[in-house]
Amino acid sequence: MAARIDHLVTSGTFSLDGGTWDVDNNVWIVGDDTEAVVIDAAHDADAILAALDGRALRAVICTHAHNDHVDAAPALAAATGARVLLHPADQPLWKQTHPDHSPDGDLADGQVLTIAGVDLHVLHTPGHAPGAVCLYAPDLGTVFTGDTLFQGGPGATGRSFSDFPTIVDSIRERLLGLPPETVVRTGHGDSTTIGAEAPHLQEWISRGH
Repeated sequence: MAARIDHLVTSGTFSLDGGTWDVDNNVWIVGDDTEAVVIDAAHDADAILAALDGRALRAVICTHAHNDHVDAAPALAAATGARVLLHPADQPLWKQTHPDHSPDGDLADGQVLTIAGVDLHVLHTPGHAPGAVCLYAPDLGTVFTGDTLFQGGPGATGRSFSDFPTIVDSIRERLLGLPPETVVRTGHGDSTTIGAEAPHLQEWISRGH
C-alpha cells in the first residue's frame, strides 16, 4: 500500500508580539490507508480528524511552535492518542499557546521518522523560529518546509524569536542542496520546487549578510 500526501487548508488567526492576523494554513497528512502523521495541526482538530478518515494517527509533527501551527495539536493528540513532536528550541513559543500542556517528544536534526514505509528526515532550519524544522521525504520527492521557505522567498523574520541572516543560512545550507525537482510543500500558500527557488539565493544572501 503506497504512502501518499493529503492536504487540507484550515483558517484561524496568528498572534505574536501583541498583534493578531487572519491566516490560512496548510495541513499535510502523510501515510497510507491505515496509518498517518500530521504535519502542523492548525486551527481545526475536527477537520483534521475528518481528513484522517479513521486512519491511526502516529504523530503530530510541528514544524515550529507559532500558535497557528500548533493550536489544534493537543486536541488532535487527545482524540487519537498520537504524540506531539516539537524541536525543544521552540518551547518558549509553544508555552505562549499551551502553557499547561507540553509536547510529548523532541525533534532533533538528523532524526528520521518513518510512516507507512516512508522516511521523513528532520532538518533543523532555524530563522523563522529557533526550533523550526523541515521534513524531507526523498521517496516522495518532497520537503515540508513549514514557514522556512515559501514560493518566492524565505519566511517572515520581523517578529520575536526570528532572524533573517539565520533563515538565509538555513535555506542555503539545508534546503537548496536538495534535488531541484523536490516539491516544496509550505505552511501557507502554494507549493513550489527547490529548483524554482534556487535562482533567488544570491539575492537572499546579499540581503541577509
